[in-house]
Amino acid sequence: MGEVVALPVPEPGPEERPVLVLDCGGQYAQLIARRVRECRVYSELVPHSISAAEARTRNPRALVLSGGPASVYAAGAPRVDPGLFSLGVPTLGICYGMQLMAQELGGAVERTGVSEFGKTEVRAEAESELFAGLPVEQTGWMSHRDSVTAPPAGARVTAGSPAAPIAAFEDSERRLYGIQFHPEVVHTPHGQEVLKNFLYAVADAPPTWTAAAVIEEQVERIRAQVGSERVLCALSGGVDSAVAALLVHKAVGDQLVCVFVDHGLLRKDEAAQVVETFEGHFHVPLVHVEAQERFLSRLDGVADPEAKRKAVGEEFIRVFEEESQRMQAGARAKPGRPRSGAAQSAPSGAARFLVQGTLYSDVIESGGDASVAATIKSHHNVGGLPEDMEMELVEPLRLLFKDEVRRVGEELGLPERMVWRQPFPGPGLAIRIIGEVTRERLEILREADAILQEEIRRAGLYRELWQSFAVLPAIRSVGVQGDERTYGYPIVVRAVTSDDAMTADWARLPYDLLETISSRIVNEVPAVNRVVLDVTSKPPSTIEWE
Repeated sequence: MGEVVALPVPEPGPEERPVLVLDCGGQYAQLIARRVRECRVYSELVPHSISAAEARTRNPRALVLSGGPASVYAAGAPRVDPGLFSLGVPTLGICYGMQLMAQELGGAVERTGVSEFGKTEVRAEAESELFAGLPVEQTGWMSHRDSVTAPPAGARVTAGSPAAPIAAFEDSERRLYGIQFHPEVVHTPHGQEVLKNFLYAVADAPPTWTAAAVIEEQVERIRAQVGSERVLCALSGGVDSAVAALLVHKAVGDQLVCVFVDHGLLRKDEAAQVVETFEGHFHVPLVHVEAQERFLSRLDGVADPEAKRKAVGEEFIRVFEEESQRMQAGARAKPGRPRSGAAQSAPSGAARFLVQGTLYSDVIESGGDASVAATIKSHHNVGGLPEDMEMELVEPLRLLFKDEVRRVGEELGLPERMVWRQPFPGPGLAIRIIGEVTRERLEILREADAILQEEIRRAGLYRELWQSFAVLPAIRSVGVQGDERTYGYPIVVRAVTSDDAMTADWARLPYDLLETISSRIVNEVPAVNRVVLDVTSKPPSTIEWE
């Protein structure tokens, strides 16, 4: 009898063994999940109410309990299933998560009368698993009033601070770890190394969550879902829809048809860039609809911000629906430059699937997988899509954060200018004109914004800013140019820094850069005689003016 040779068992994919981040209500819960992924380990954000049985079915590499604003003794404070700590899965509690672990495992948590907020000096044990290879004296970002005053039985203290003698503990036998400060924030210089020690050394998680791996896995999933059917994608010119389209095209080739509706509200040369990138460079079948006149007509006389948003959204739906019906009827437009409101190179055949650039942040904000489908269909698309289209969604970015989408885009060869394109509202320049939208005002704003973008890029600041753009209030002010008085429009420069757009700070642009921007705009855009700077943060203001 021949020898029986065991075949090698393939390593499970990153998504099959996730790190589960339990959201205990902290503002940094989503950031923890992102930081884990930056270590190239797949993570998911889950509610703190997940049961031990539910967690076990996910076969997690590790569990992380996030921070939270509550006291562990407060009524209604987030709790976790104590059975989680008996799964044998490496578990890390951060801030409130550490205190909750201590309380559930027999330690003590008290209000000592001394709080710690902000940067705090921490002394760590170099021999501990979390702090291995790191300086004994280091800085941690603290945010707590309660403190752990006694660790759980079997756990040893591995770090302390002046106000919190127990700033970290670990129980290597039960694989339970707690840390009072926040390793996920940039204000903790060695925080990412602490997370890596936990993920790599403690949880033995391999760093396999890469852009190339994401592409390979999504291509397989898309092919399995779509088969030989035709797929439709609405291109907005933004990075999300662009990357989603390229992933689907890599998977199924010419079964994908992209529809790009040019509503005339984009920035200078952006429409041409989209067409050139997808039709010229990637050779993706593209239906280019030039509908500028339709949208201008629809916006005629409309000044209210919400009315403008609604008008653009509804018109987009109509145009997209017409092009979908045209495809399903097997219509083909004549080759050459498209007529106004007409499609170019429209392939025939009904599309059963619709590509959406849904991100993981959309899933989280919509309440998770159980409730996300209906909500995303109404809010994630550009303007929304008709409910009766009866098309199945293809969402290749559903597991990705924005920074991961950009890395996948770079891996797919998307041009840098599109990969790092700053967020741009669906209604476009219509809501950056404060007042009625006219052809003249669009051209003025487009030229002024182009100068702003050019100078921001020349200064090397474009990727450092969350958004930078020009706003045109539909008012006029008196100026003097040469020996003549002028009566021209002002341009507002808006530039902000942010991590997620939930909050934002106005960017401190260099004075010489502001001088160059102002001088060029008033000299090169004849209808403008004044440039002002918006120095308001969010809150109280929003990033966009409308």
